[in-house]
Amino acid sequence: MTASAWSLLALFLVALLLLAWPVGKFLAALCDGRLPRWMQRIEAPLYRLAGTTPGQSMHWLRYALALLAFNAIGAIFLYALQRLQGWLPLNPVGMGAVSADSAFNTAVSFVSNTNWQGYGGESTMSYLTQMLGLTVQNFFSAATGIAVAFALVRGFARRGDGKSRGLVGNFWADITRITLWLLVPLSFVLAVVFAGEGVIQNLDAYKTVQTVEAAASPQTQTLAMGPVASQEAIKMIGTNGGGFFNANSAHPYENPTALSNLLQMIAIFLIPAALCFAFGRVVGDMRQGWAVLAAMTVMFVVAVVAVIPAEHAGNPLLASLGVDQAASALQSGGNMEGKEVRFGIDASALFAAVTTAASCGAVNAMHDSFTPLGGMVPLVLMQLGEVVFGGVGSGLYGMLIFAMLAVFIAGLMIGRTPEYLGKKIEVREMKLISIAILVTPIVVLAGTAVAVIAGAGKAGIANPGAHGFSEILYALSSAANNNGSAFAGLSANTPFYNGLLGLAMWLGRFAMVVPVLAIAGSLAAKKRLPVTGGTLPTHGPLFVSLLIGTVLLVGLLNYVPSLALGPVVEHLVLWK
Repeated sequence: MTASAWSLLALFLVALLLLAWPVGKFLAALCDGRLPRWMQRIEAPLYRLAGTTPGQSMHWLRYALALLAFNAIGAIFLYALQRLQGWLPLNPVGMGAVSADSAFNTAVSFVSNTNWQGYGGESTMSYLTQMLGLTVQNFFSAATGIAVAFALVRGFARRGDGKSRGLVGNFWADITRITLWLLVPLSFVLAVVFAGEGVIQNLDAYKTVQTVEAAASPQTQTLAMGPVASQEAIKMIGTNGGGFFNANSAHPYENPTALSNLLQMIAIFLIPAALCFAFGRVVGDMRQGWAVLAAMTVMFVVAVVAVIPAEHAGNPLLASLGVDQAASALQSGGNMEGKEVRFGIDASALFAAVTTAASCGAVNAMHDSFTPLGGMVPLVLMQLGEVVFGGVGSGLYGMLIFAMLAVFIAGLMIGRTPEYLGKKIEVREMKLISIAILVTPIVVLAGTAVAVIAGAGKAGIANPGAHGFSEILYALSSAANNNGSAFAGLSANTPFYNGLLGLAMWLGRFAMVVPVLAIAGSLAAKKRLPVTGGTLPTHGPLFVSLLIGTVLLVGLLNYVPSLALGPVVEHLVLWK
């Protein structure tokens, strides 16, 4: 790690901490329903329209059914919008209907907060589809994740007095308040800042311009236009990642300056970090929030310290070709393939760690062009369950699942019934925790096995050998963990991969959400026990270390054999 890399990392973390603290305070107020009266008066017509009362808490099963129905309707609407876009307005280029398999994949992708894109945005989606379909789901999928986190936090906070058995909150109130008072204002401010930095925001027709290369024989190029800044803001704030352009945040219209690049990284982590502070406030012990945040930060810093030197190491095969990397100012002695010269290795590698530690598929470099070990870092960050900050909401509830598992392991060591925040973790909770933890690796590894065996799966591989296997493993890891980034060397916009990855995205999202809500309901019904001399402290360095160890051992060991077949083998071959 160079001094400039350490400085960039320090700047990023300090700015994140300063911004996350006030946002966390507001999130706690949203979770508890402590809103000013003027906000409640604005909300009231929406609740009357929905036929619900915000103060009426739901049983966890009813909450889950409402969540599933809401997201299923969103997926159907987005699918229909893509299929009909050729006959709808705000389509200046005349985009035709999206194919059935791609429309299915995209609908599931944006509803599940994955935002995997097997298509080029500027060449496939009309302005109406981008705004009314994709951007709207960016808001709702992010709000859904935060709502689930709220439900679980309420489960820990409730006293279990017998009157609120299994009650975890009102889904319709949560989704409304999160969208209206958190996501929309933050996205509006960030969109204005992005537009000031040069991110485009218009509804113009695409521009045909003359290139500067060949003055003797003029050639033209078509430049895509569109409402980019507004989508870019919620893309980052909501850890969505779906780019307006195919090049995503490497495109100068999406990410024009070093400042916009830094702001995009901060925006990705802002709500996940703030939710840790909100968690501490709602359960009445800020030390708990700091402990979770510390575990996330330590693992994130280790990942950054691994990926940046790996990319600075460069490609040893270039020396045998007579290429002196150190002599090139652009290479700086490292691997610049697939990276934006505007950002360089440090900012690109940090961005890769940020976007895969969170559930965000935004990229400003080609992950497929990273060195084997450099590419393994974002792959591992996803396979950990994206709990290293993670997606909005999903990062916190994923980490709390591991925290409950950690206290269970500690309880086995000392022969005591495990407790977390005064709630006993018993057989029912452990069964649900096991389902929530195991569903994702099962989907990833089974899906990878099917893809490498099926002819249609192997047909998409452009790079045979270990790297081709890594591309498939990355795609399934990205889909099932609702990240959305890709190695991109895999030809995945086919009926086979659109169907396989669509199924992985849906299961990766909702097959985990339902057990988490069931755990929330179970915890809400339990009495909160007082702290005794035998209670395991869950706020100090010892617990932080135990939590990190649990995440690494349980979250990562499932994938070690597959990692050995992919990036590890590729590294050994490259550096033989």
